Amino acid sequence: MSIPPQPPSSPGPYGQPGQPGPYGGPQGWYPPPMQSEKTNALAIVAFVMSLVCALPFVPLILGIVALSQIRSRGEKGKGLAIAAIAIHGATIAFYAIFLVLGLSGALDDGPAPKRDTGGKVTDSGSSKVNDIRTGDCFNTGGDLAEYQDEDGGQASMSVRIVPCEQPHEGEAYAVFNLEDGPFPGTEKVTSAAEEKCGGTKLTDYVGPKAKLSEKLEVYYYFPQAATWALGDREVTCFLGDSSGASTGSVRATGS
Repeated sequence: MSIPPQPPSSPGPYGQPGQPGPYGGPQGWYPPPMQSEKTNALAIVAFVMSLVCALPFVPLILGIVALSQIRSRGEKGKGLAIAAIAIHGATIAFYAIFLVLGLSGALDDGPAPKRDTGGKVTDSGSSKVNDIRTGDCFNTGGDLAEYQDEDGGQASMSVRIVPCEQPHEGEAYAVFNLEDGPFPGTEKVTSAAEEKCGGTKLTDYVGPKAKLSEKLEVYYYFPQAATWALGDREVTCFLGDSSGASTGSVRATGS
């Protein structure tokens, strides 16, 4: 008794084993495409700049561009880009709130100073920096010791104006506005402020023959990029003593 041979195998629904399927390729599993091991450079730059409080909006823009590049190139760094956007966004929001509160007077310590009919301060009071007038004496709350005019130091937005007969750190000798236009940059603003504050405005105030104390130095308040956008163009030149307070005015009689 013999055993008949087995019939040939029937082709599967997609043809013989190893043959292409209905979509043009052999059946089976294939590994997913490998993600790039490279970290997006813009994401790194945006994250670092957001930590050091760089130019306004630059880390935010770089973070958004980095996310777009990461999606298209399959690079790493998505977390860095998102962190940069979040950190800088929070920083902008903080300064915006602080600026609005400062300009509105909500951060002032008390009532405004009292003046006589000629504008001379007769009773002390809190005031915004932009409200300082020529001849006003004021205290900065300790900021003057850390304020470096050549480095564009960050100063508080309010001071306490007092009669010049009382102890004070600063005395304003000139207040003027810079020209309108786009913000020229901190370097150009400080250069213009230094040129005008160090010119004849000081001698016109104290007199050509005045001998000032060696402790007194020239300082100035100037617009920042954020306040410039809100219309601030004012520069306030003042003499200050960072080592302590003084009494009396250095203004020449009749000036």
